[in-house]
Amino acid sequence: MKVVWAPPAREQVAEAFAFISAQRPSAALRWFDEVVERAGSLSSFPDLGRMMPEPGRPEVREVIVDPYRVVYRRDPDIIVILGVFHSRQSVDAEDLGV
Repeated sequence: MKVVWAPPAREQVAEAFAFISAQRPSAALRWFDEVVERAGSLSSFPDLGRMMPEPGRPEVREVIVDPYRVVYRRDPDIIVILGVFHSRQSVDAEDLGV
């Protein structure tokens, strides 16, 4: 299964990396590597994450890469990374475009 990043998710991961990097550059690199690895593993394990509670839709799931939530939609033939949100941030369906 193919994994693609929606444009907002690309921007959000870059912003999160910049934020973490400003304080702890090496931690930012480790965090980014883990985000990329976890997102990539969804191609083989699309149900790895839990169902995201806010939209309450089984195809919208999330994996945690502390302290961020990597939110994705599991479609029949593709995984779409919808967004990367800090765990303290409120997220609703409008934020995800679903």
